Amino acid sequence: MAGERLYRLTIHELHERLSRGEVSSQEITEILLKRISEVDPQIKAYLMVAEQEAMKGAHEAAHRIAAGKISPLTGVPLAIKDNMCTQGIKATCASKILEDFVSPYDATVVKNIKEEGGILLGKTNMDEFAMGSSTENSRFTITRNPWNLDTIPGGSSGGSAAAVAADECIASIGSDTGGSIRQPAACCGVVGMKPTYGRISRYGLVAFASSLDQIGPITKDVEDCAILLNVIAGHDPLDSTSANLPTPDYRKALVKDVRGWVLGIPKEFFVEGMDPEVEERVWEGIRVLEDLGAVVKEISLPHTGYAVATYYIICPAEASSNLARYDGVKYGFRAAKSKDLMEMYLETRFEGFGAEVKRRIMLGTYVLSSGYYDAYYRKASQVRTLIKGDFEEALQGCDVIITPTSPTPAFHLGEKVQDPLQMYLSDIFTISMNLAGVPAISIPCGFSSGGLPIGLQIIGRPFEEERIIQVAYTFEQNTDHHTKRPQLT
Repeated sequence: MAGERLYRLTIHELHERLSRGEVSSQEITEILLKRISEVDPQIKAYLMVAEQEAMKGAHEAAHRIAAGKISPLTGVPLAIKDNMCTQGIKATCASKILEDFVSPYDATVVKNIKEEGGILLGKTNMDEFAMGSSTENSRFTITRNPWNLDTIPGGSSGGSAAAVAADECIASIGSDTGGSIRQPAACCGVVGMKPTYGRISRYGLVAFASSLDQIGPITKDVEDCAILLNVIAGHDPLDSTSANLPTPDYRKALVKDVRGWVLGIPKEFFVEGMDPEVEERVWEGIRVLEDLGAVVKEISLPHTGYAVATYYIICPAEASSNLARYDGVKYGFRAAKSKDLMEMYLETRFEGFGAEVKRRIMLGTYVLSSGYYDAYYRKASQVRTLIKGDFEEALQGCDVIITPTSPTPAFHLGEKVQDPLQMYLSDIFTISMNLAGVPAISIPCGFSSGGLPIGLQIIGRPFEEERIIQVAYTFEQNTDHHTKRPQLT
């Protein structure tokens, strides 16, 4: 592979070359910075490129490698979604209200990556405060899908997924509140995992909906997903919701075998109105696993029809509470002209938040308000328990559940901006997993007739990420969808 094509390497491929001395951490970092400068003006995956910090990290990684202290992530350049704190670097959440906020500390996942010698290339674009499914809600720019520049990359981690698909990083980190890792991974033809709630520390992740938010990897293949998960997973005393459980070596799950495994196919996820090509590609994927010895079984998740309504009560309610801290007093944007404190609060939030964020704050404030709490938030919490119970019952009779990741391939930019309900329905196949707290991974399973990627979703029992990794790896090793790359000039 010519030097200028080294940006196409996976984490494990790059690790082998770094270990053998065929390339240095400085060289691969320079190659990727050059790639970003050439490609990102089209894609706009990054909000900021941390060139100085990246080269500093590359030099430090080179010293580690020279001393024989190389781990699977040492010298590997990565991108981080811009809602995670990065010391000395802006963390804007793609919002005007945090436009000039520089974090004084690293999020736990960022700290873990740096401790392993990973290199931070920059911060990726996203829907403002992670509220959106298309990355069109960013205050600063619109990210485009590398497979078709007229289409969305998915959201809210659209920048992270597009950067991986366009080879502007070796891998990236995203966050998932209702599908924000898996849906953009499907749209961009890469691998994206939402682990079990509590498996990865949320310390340093700017809060959107705290009972739903989860950090996870976006990678070029399943092996890289396991490698990155090994680094970022684990108990963190700084996060009270972090699970104090042993963390397995996820690379041990990279086994090509699903013989006798039972695949649950929920009838509620193959419904009228979904794109027929998505349904066809997903069923082709299921047949691949069946041909490899898996057993297909129809199951039911009966409360699926209530998931969207439940999510859009709980999620805005938590967002309303979490975003109350942005008032122009302690940090972030402050409105320039105001005659008193109350006007300063109002003007700061009016000018600082975008339309979608304001919409969700208003929805959340309404459902939490006196007289409406029991009718909406309490009822939604009860339905959430029923949805969680559906998964618990279904997964007693099968090893994993398989569904489409998204009901359609990537849609055109601007297509759903004026129709919030249609935009919300983009996550119809992913939000149930956040409500239930179960792990799920999206992997490429084919393409539409228009050449756009389609994703297959694999769902497992809580804290059994190894199972979904094994099924995903088996599928990947028997297909070539993950090897295809968009053609960029």
